[in-house]
Amino acid sequence: MDRQSFLNLISREGLALLDSVGEIDSKTDVVKLVAKLRKAGHNPELVGDVLTQVKLRRKAEAKFGDFAKSMLFTQAGLEQASRLQVAAIHAGRFRSSGLTHIADLGCGIGAESLALASLDLLVSAFELDEVTAAIATYNLANFSNVTVEQEDVTKLDLDKYDGLFLDPARRDERKRKFDPIDFTPNYDFVLESARKKPTIVKLGPGMDHDLIPDDAEAVWVSVDGELVEVALYFGKVKRTEVSRAALLITSNGFHELTSANKARTDAELGELGEYIYEPDNSIIRSHLIGDLAFQLNLKLIANEIAYLSGDSVDSPWLKKYKLIDSLAFDRKKLKAYLKELNVGPLEIKKRGADITPEQLRRELNLKGTKPATIIVTRVQDQHRVLVVEPVKQ
Repeated sequence: MDRQSFLNLISREGLALLDSVGEIDSKTDVVKLVAKLRKAGHNPELVGDVLTQVKLRRKAEAKFGDFAKSMLFTQAGLEQASRLQVAAIHAGRFRSSGLTHIADLGCGIGAESLALASLDLLVSAFELDEVTAAIATYNLANFSNVTVEQEDVTKLDLDKYDGLFLDPARRDERKRKFDPIDFTPNYDFVLESARKKPTIVKLGPGMDHDLIPDDAEAVWVSVDGELVEVALYFGKVKRTEVSRAALLITSNGFHELTSANKARTDAELGELGEYIYEPDNSIIRSHLIGDLAFQLNLKLIANEIAYLSGDSVDSPWLKKYKLIDSLAFDRKKLKAYLKELNVGPLEIKKRGADITPEQLRRELNLKGTKPATIIVTRVQDQHRVLVVEPVKQ
C-alpha cells in the first residue's frame, strides 16, 4: 500500500465505503460490485483500495478474530503479523517477569503491541516504513498506553525501556528474505540489542539452528498443526531450565515439550510397527523427535526421516496412521495394487522421496471409488510405499 492509498482509505469517504461494502465472500460477484460502486460515483482507485482491504480483513480473521473487522492491513504486514493468541504468550512473558515498559522495535501493523497493551503494559512502538507506521497508529488508536513513531530502531536509545520485542522484517511486498543479513533490522543488531535488555525475538520457524545463540531459549510454535514462528527469549524473560521447546496450540489447549539441552537427541531406529506416526512440525523443527519418541516408546523408520512407528499411542503431537501394507516403490506395481483395491481419491504423503505427489497421482490415473492414503518414504535404507489408514484421536 502506498501513501495515497492509505490516505484514501482513512478519508471520510473511504471509511464509509469500507463499512458499506462489508464482507465479501466467495459468492460475491466482485465485477458487478465494482461496477455498482463506480456507477455510484466513487473514485476507481478508492474502490480498488477498499476491495483489497476487505479481502485482507477476511484473510486476517484467522489471526485477529473479530479485531480484523476494524483494522487496516498491508499484504506483507498481515503475512508477518503474529496471531493474537501467540502474541499474547509473548506479552505474558514480559508481564510475568515484572516488566512494565516494552519497546516494540519494528511493530509492523501493530499485532504485538496490541497484545502488550491489552495486558496494560506501557508500549512504545516503532516502525521504519511511513505507511506501515500510520496503519499501526490506526490499529492501536483505542489504546492510551501505546505510542507509535516512525523511526529507524537502530538509532534509538534503548536504555529507557524495561524490555524489547523485535520482529525483524523478513519480507517486502515482492518476496521473502531468508538471509539474516537482509532482515530489517539485521540479525547482528537484533542479537546485540537482545543482550542489553530482557528481549523476545520473533523469527521465521525455518531459522537455522546454528544461528540461534546458546544464551537464548528457543520455542517453535505451531497453531493447529501450522508452524508459525520460532521465538527467542533472552535475559529475564528466558526460562533458565529450557534451551529448546515445541509449543502446540490447539482448540483443546496448549501442549509443550521442552529440553534443557541445545544439542538434539536422536530417536532410535526400529522396525515398522502396527502404526505410523507423523510428528507435528514444531517437534520436527525443534529437533525434539528423539525426546518425544523416548517418552512414547516409538522408533524412527529411517535415519533423518521424520516418521515414527510402534504400537498404538495417542498424542496431540502425532498424526496417527494404521499400517495396512508396505510395498517396494515401483510405479507400475503400485498402480496395479491400487487399481485392484478400486482406489480413486488418493492422498499422497512423502518424506525422503524424490517424487511430486501431483505428478505421481497423474501417473497412477486411478478411476476407482474408494479413498486411500499412501506414504512414499524410506524405511531403513529402502524406498517404500506405506499404505495406511488415518486414525482419528
